[in-house]
Amino acid sequence: MFRNAGLRRLPRSVDVRIPRRTFLSRRAEMPSSRPVENLNIHELSKRSHDYQRNRRIFLWSGTVAGVVSFVYTAYKLQQELTKPAQLDSSLPSSDPLSGTNAAERKVVVRDEEGRELVETGNTTVPTFPRTISIPPPPASTDAPAATLATGPTEYTLVGLGLRSVTFVGIQVYVVGYYIATADIAALQNALTKKINPIATTLVPGERDQLRSALLDPVAGEQAWDELLAQGIPARSAFRVIPVRDTDFHHLRDGFVRAIQAKAPTLGGQRADDEAFGEAMRQFRAIFNRGSVPKRKELLLVRDEKGRLNVEYDDGTSKKKGGSGARQLIGTVDDERVSRALWLNWLAGKKVASEPARQSIVAGIIEFVERPVGTVAAQVV
Repeated sequence: MFRNAGLRRLPRSVDVRIPRRTFLSRRAEMPSSRPVENLNIHELSKRSHDYQRNRRIFLWSGTVAGVVSFVYTAYKLQQELTKPAQLDSSLPSSDPLSGTNAAERKVVVRDEEGRELVETGNTTVPTFPRTISIPPPPASTDAPAATLATGPTEYTLVGLGLRSVTFVGIQVYVVGYYIATADIAALQNALTKKINPIATTLVPGERDQLRSALLDPVAGEQAWDELLAQGIPARSAFRVIPVRDTDFHHLRDGFVRAIQAKAPTLGGQRADDEAFGEAMRQFRAIFNRGSVPKRKELLLVRDEKGRLNVEYDDGTSKKKGGSGARQLIGTVDDERVSRALWLNWLAGKKVASEPARQSIVAGIIEFVERPVGTVAAQVV
């Protein structure tokens, strides 16, 4: 009877069940239309940690790169400031201030009064006089009468250079080494005999040997120590001109440190006796003064007995219409003080001004290149 009704019989293998819902059955979970955020705390913490780490690395990399760039720029600037000027010389090759090559030559110009000036390469203190005259210090009451009649002594410039401090090369002063013109022959003879005992002048190979010895930290200091102890040269001076405003206390501290550094090596024995201590107290007392403006002259003079005379020209006499004159501000009798101070510029592992040491050695080599006595004759 179902055939006429049009109904299709289902296979018996198909089990059709209609689910029924009771009060115990679970309600089907329907998807919600509201957005749901699945937060992963550990993942967020890891991402934050990675971000902060990368940020720190980036900042430290920038800091290191900046410091390296600053140090490199300062180093290159110092090299340019200390590089010897490539200047042509107006002096003949026989002159003690003319170098054997362009790097060692010094330009000599003349001022309005006809005085010869050597260019320093510094804009604040552009020139140094080629020769200076230094009158003798006031004689003591027990000095012989001949000493009172002695006139000024002429000194000849051997070499000069700039004193710089710190790794960025802060310029402090220009210093020049002068030797009494009449005493150059004794220095020529002593250095020549040191290399070749039978020679009166040195050939190129011997001059190179002397240059190496004077620039050697140990051999150079020993050579100058012996020469100064013997009074060779008998009279010499260091002329110090600040390139920036300073004071006597600042200069004193630098000089005292230099003397104390050289004192243990003087004559192969340490200078620490009571007499040397008293001499150092006298030296400090000389510099118990005020300011030293730039371009003012401080002259340190060592006489034939090794006595140190400190002279200063503040320029006040020029302002009042005078010609300018140095004033003796103090004296130290112990020759070890001046010898240690001289070694601070002339020799050692570390000198106050390497350009000055190089220039002085170049001037010394020019001396020994010619026969003994001829340099003084040409300068005079």
